[in-house]
Amino acid sequence: MSKASKPAPIGKFKKRVFSGVQPSGGLTLGNYLGAIKRFVQMQDDDFETIYCVVDLHAITVWQNPKILRQNSRELAASFIASGLDPTKSILFNQSAVPAHAQLGWVFNCVARMGWMQRMTQFKDKAGKNAQNASLGLFGYPALMAADILAYHATHVPVGDDQKQHLELTRDIAIKFNHDYEVDFFPITEPVIGGPAARVMSLRDGTKKMSKSDPSDLSRINMTDNSDLIANKIKKAKTDQHGLPSEPKGLEGRAEAQNLVSIYAALGNESIENVLKEIGGKQFSEFKPMLVERAIEVLSPISREMARLMQDIPQLDKLLDDGALKANLISEPILQKTFDIIGVR
Repeated sequence: MSKASKPAPIGKFKKRVFSGVQPSGGLTLGNYLGAIKRFVQMQDDDFETIYCVVDLHAITVWQNPKILRQNSRELAASFIASGLDPTKSILFNQSAVPAHAQLGWVFNCVARMGWMQRMTQFKDKAGKNAQNASLGLFGYPALMAADILAYHATHVPVGDDQKQHLELTRDIAIKFNHDYEVDFFPITEPVIGGPAARVMSLRDGTKKMSKSDPSDLSRINMTDNSDLIANKIKKAKTDQHGLPSEPKGLEGRAEAQNLVSIYAALGNESIENVLKEIGGKQFSEFKPMLVERAIEVLSPISREMARLMQDIPQLDKLLDDGALKANLISEPILQKTFDIIGVR
């Protein structure tokens, strides 16, 4: 096209949040504080909120079908148990809404090979065996862009490790709008921040909390009972220094920074205010405070997750209802996309 168009401004679109989480099993405190807690908060802000169990992303590596189905339901249960209200937000399985895969193919044809080759997550996940990785693992950032743009989402809550993928989504939207001389797709904005947006290992404050860590002591699982939570926090790695009264005193102290950030995020407080409260305390005094707060917040979620998983038909119905709502938004956007590119 000889005539360039300007990117579609967010102001012309309804304020809409989209985010998805892979049902990889073993949900941790990191998943809750880094994603799910923010999802719940945003449903009460001035946004339409759409949240997705991205099961198609999960199969970029082989999954046991029974376990994948179980993990998908468990993830949905964790959303609801954490306070996500299906009457306020749309919650559904990605595979139940055809627009994701169909728009993903369109974006495969918009994205450039060089863009995909720069994606650091593919390099990290494929490692030295990249030639044996699935094509889906290489191309899934285009599907991620489709997840977002199928709803004309204007905002996406992301962690630091997902910023590159959102930048690719923006590149795809800009190129599509330019190539077809339209202002059709919004240039989605990231929503980043808040205490403990990136939760680190309890055994190594320089590494992200992960279900794949060989040590179960490195993480708090969302299914852990009160005794397990208390034991893991008591054994969490610290240093020999007392806690400072201001954030500058946490610099270079990864484990202290992590525990203070978790405490702040669980209590919806700023790190500055927390340090005013705990400054001068030793970890022997602070850890019981963290245990009490963690159990107070997480135990009700764990119990509600277990209750929801006892009624699978009702949980599946909630997801099916969400998929119907998601289809009502995404299908017209997909059909307009087809009209723009000339395949309808």
